[in-house]
Amino acid sequence: MLDFVVCVGGIYACYLTWSVMQERVTMSTYGEDHQRFRFTIVLNIIQAMSASLTGYFYVRVIQKKPMLKMNAHRWKRFFQVAVLNSLGSQFGYMALKYINYPTMTLAKTCKLIPVMFMNKVLYRKHYPTFMYAVVAMISAGVSGFMLFKSGGSGSAAVVENSLYGLALVLINLAFDGTMYSTQEHIFAEDSEITGQNMMCIMNLCSTVLMSLWLLNPYNPELASAIRFLYTHPRAMTDIAMFAICGSLGQCFMFYILANFGSLTLTTINVTRKFLTILISVFYNGHPLNQRQWSATGLVFAGITLEVYKKHMIKRAGKKLQPAVADLPDTAGEPVKRVTSPSLSGERAAAVRAALKRKSGGTQADASGDLRRRQMVEVAAT
Repeated sequence: MLDFVVCVGGIYACYLTWSVMQERVTMSTYGEDHQRFRFTIVLNIIQAMSASLTGYFYVRVIQKKPMLKMNAHRWKRFFQVAVLNSLGSQFGYMALKYINYPTMTLAKTCKLIPVMFMNKVLYRKHYPTFMYAVVAMISAGVSGFMLFKSGGSGSAAVVENSLYGLALVLINLAFDGTMYSTQEHIFAEDSEITGQNMMCIMNLCSTVLMSLWLLNPYNPELASAIRFLYTHPRAMTDIAMFAICGSLGQCFMFYILANFGSLTLTTINVTRKFLTILISVFYNGHPLNQRQWSATGLVFAGITLEVYKKHMIKRAGKKLQPAVADLPDTAGEPVKRVTSPSLSGERAAAVRAALKRKSGGTQADASGDLRRRQMVEVAAT
């Protein structure tokens, strides 16, 4: 129980600090000249290097396992997700020029939508009916949040900028959806790849790609960023805190996922995102009107519905598990010792069908899909 409390506290401490640092670095000014840090690729490469080193430390020191053996196909797949990750994050940072941080955080909860869409388009994956209800609630909530934004002087320009910022977030989510779907496919086709491997090697590949861009002699961003950090040392401290907290937070998430399950991690993440919005609203002065709070509530109601339904699916699978304990697996071998009266072939088929109807697939498929999705989300955070 103590390790659970420590990990939950670590997730909240790391990611709430991470969100504060991200907003400070990207939206506040530094020094007497009130300059902003606008070098997002440098920010991304620092975060990627930190995440890669932390992932390596987690595998080699905490888990005490050897690193994944790489081959040409694996390098190709990791570079694919690294390209998507490196490109997508730039649109997210660009969006912060036109929308505030609570809007950005709430819009990012819509990542379920492009993930589902890309999985259906690219990999022909099917989802249970309740997932479409979740998507509708989240979409309506985010749309209402933008629609109910307070106007005032220059409100037409405010709305135009907000819509442009939201369009950039949607592009970011499209990249994220493609990346998450590709990562799920990688986990499914190669069982040796773990979330920690993905965290380490994907971020290593992202570091290589962004280094090639920054070291381009025609690109002044790296030199400009170094000059900025030299003249504004406080920004260096904020960026270091941002990178370290993000990397450590992922380690706590992996521990929760491995020892307490994906549903527990999902519940923690839902409350974490809501607390992120509250901190941004009250600590950094981004007030919301009553209708925006209602829209925010609708978004988190949709996420809560997703958590609840998946919890019910897991419980339904556990109730049916004793009845199928003596059934053969697909190879015709017994799964485990009989723990209930043996079933006839017809009854066994009926139990399997009932289990499939309740969970949208077998229990192993349902829990495995959820676990793989959580590994994807943690590795790409």
